[in-house]
Amino acid sequence: MRPVIPKRGEKDFEPAAGGGSGLQVHVLDRARAAMFDALKADRAISSKSASYGIWCPQISRVHVTVARGIHFSVMGHSAARPTSIDNGSTKLQKRLELLPEEALYLIERGALFCWKDIQTDLTGLDDIEGAPMSVQQAFAEIIGKEDLTLEKYQVFAYLRRLGYVITRTDPPSPSYPAPPPRLGSDGAPLSFYQRLSSIFSLFTTSVLRFWRGSFNWWRPLRISRWIHHDKSYGKVFKSLRVIPAGHSVAPHSSRATPVAPSSPYKIFYNMYKPSTNFRKTAPPQPDFQIVVINARTAFVPSLYELTELFNVLPEIPPPLPRKRGAPSIVQSSPATVASPVHTSTFRHIFSWLLPSSTPQPVSSQPRPHPFAALKTGKKNIVIAAVDSGNISFFRFSQGAFEEWPTL
Repeated sequence: MRPVIPKRGEKDFEPAAGGGSGLQVHVLDRARAAMFDALKADRAISSKSASYGIWCPQISRVHVTVARGIHFSVMGHSAARPTSIDNGSTKLQKRLELLPEEALYLIERGALFCWKDIQTDLTGLDDIEGAPMSVQQAFAEIIGKEDLTLEKYQVFAYLRRLGYVITRTDPPSPSYPAPPPRLGSDGAPLSFYQRLSSIFSLFTTSVLRFWRGSFNWWRPLRISRWIHHDKSYGKVFKSLRVIPAGHSVAPHSSRATPVAPSSPYKIFYNMYKPSTNFRKTAPPQPDFQIVVINARTAFVPSLYELTELFNVLPEIPPPLPRKRGAPSIVQSSPATVASPVHTSTFRHIFSWLLPSSTPQPVSSQPRPHPFAALKTGKKNIVIAAVDSGNISFFRFSQGAFEEWPTL
């Protein structure tokens, strides 16, 4: 008999203190019985779509001997393992392997038949076929291997059922594919002007210090009667900020190591959206990074734990503003088009001394909305709290209020 999942809809009544009428109790019992019947039914799978594998407890991997289905487009990785050949020697041969959470997910879905590799002498028992591991045996064998806990597997299975692609953040082996490191501002090639400025940076700093004098905390506004053309609201507010602000200033702690080595707040999974063009041999940068904790044993993350998480995360660009409509294109006459102004290197270095009368060209790229950028944050981390099987996701972001003046 094929299991039928009962339909769910709006409730016809609310729970009553006295238990309700007999009709209400009958309807509830019938719906509950239909749910239990669907859970007790045997799940069947076609042998043409089933995969086969061998669980190797010594390496905590599942060697997939027969791979079928679409699951292996985003799951599994190739690893070179020593294999015995006919003349008694061994050679390295690549094979498809699954991580513990990937293998347990496919076994639970009924898409993988897995046998356990037994390191015993089976002489005379070659013609006896053993049964594959049950789901209960797979949980007992796999949970606890390769830092996999029950909470981490529950988060992995929940997100995989929703269509997300989940990989490990820290590669468990050298053969496991990992995304390339992000290139920050230091990874971009320097222009000729930047290289020239770096050469004369010490000289220009000394000249500016001699010309402007040392900084006086009692007079933070550096407004001069002779040089005032480069002042703006942003520079005035920056001069008024006498207290160090921003995430570049480390939080003060009386202890040498404010975060304990046994802290559960460690990034474990990389998550990709279903729309991401994902290749498991060359995975791109993840859309989100996830920390999995047990809500019964872990506390709310402290400021130092969040700071340590954000220190290993790259900065994300601010969100672009929404397009309200197609902008109108105004064609300007050739007489009103300004010719490009070639600014010398001397004017670049001493721009504060030689003001330019020519207005700077306005960038055509729209500026990001400050409130949307503050809401999104510069860095994001997702914490999955598992409370006895109930999963809750919390997003923590690192904002930068000192970079977005409100005036």
